[in-house]
Amino acid sequence: MRTQDFYYDLPEELIAQDPLEDRSGSRLLVLDKKTGAMQHKIFKQITQYLRKGDCLVINNTKVIPARLIGEKLHESSRTDEEEIHGAKIELLLLKRKENDIWETLVKPGKKARPGTKISFGNGLLVGEIIDMTSEGNRLVQFTYEGIFEEILDKLGQMPLPPYITHELADKNRYQTVYAKYEGSAAAPTAGLHFTKELLAEIEAMGIQIANVTLHVGLGTFRPVKVENVLEHHMHSEFYQVTEEAAALINETKKCGGRIICVGTTSCRTIESAADEQGILHAGEGDTTIFIYPGYKFKLLDALITNFHLPESTLMMLVSALAGTENIMVAYEEAVKERYRFFSFGDAMFIQ
Repeated sequence: MRTQDFYYDLPEELIAQDPLEDRSGSRLLVLDKKTGAMQHKIFKQITQYLRKGDCLVINNTKVIPARLIGEKLHESSRTDEEEIHGAKIELLLLKRKENDIWETLVKPGKKARPGTKISFGNGLLVGEIIDMTSEGNRLVQFTYEGIFEEILDKLGQMPLPPYITHELADKNRYQTVYAKYEGSAAAPTAGLHFTKELLAEIEAMGIQIANVTLHVGLGTFRPVKVENVLEHHMHSEFYQVTEEAAALINETKKCGGRIICVGTTSCRTIESAADEQGILHAGEGDTTIFIYPGYKFKLLDALITNFHLPESTLMMLVSALAGTENIMVAYEEAVKERYRFFSFGDAMFIQ
């Protein structure tokens, strides 16, 4: 299986730069995974495809303002101008470890050797690089006074994907309306289409809603760099499934209802926590699950998702569900019909 099998040509102007005023006013391409048949709808019409007894699985992670711009604190042994005046350094928080240590992405990396100290907000927050990971990320230990989350909220910016070219006017538009537990470096973007009103309407139809948590890392969006898909090294992300969510999903399955995941992150969570018999177990941990064509889904029946980057692991996941050929034809159709792509773009329902 070659990475280039998941490539498609996307005109740059179809990459959505801003969210729509009305979250649920996005377009929706409905794809039948068995026949490849397609329908064009508006997202709020998703209710036409949901049935009483189904269970909608949502990821209630919350994006943290994980992008920090700081200044390198000069080292007394160095005297060049740049060191004295403090070089600008950008930090992206990827994963929380213990004792105020975070795994981070640092730019520029060459200025970030172990021992380097970086000041944010005139010393409100100070980070010291203490180690490097095997992937070249930096482990940073923070010191501060007060509550870390409050300081981060004051100093940090939303870590928008690189294809978004400007800051958001309202940073809450890069959060789902049900975001609860902080820890993501990126939004679970399929959930951005839901409003509280639409979720209430869905619940009133007799559809259960199960909350799971997966803290989204930036690895989700990275294109696969190897030619052979099977050689790709998958990033790790923290997930949590509560007893309540596991019971709800297992009961739905037992009673013949469909498990419909909102987003690839919800899908990866339940597929990671399910056993070979298709029973979901409560618990938490790190998952490196890589879903590509040939994968047999244990729980998932249908998926609400956005349009993904060419040659990404997410293209491979949706191809595992609907078949590579069906997906590539659907993407071709979406380009032809001028759908909006990626994080703030339109949606697809694979059923």
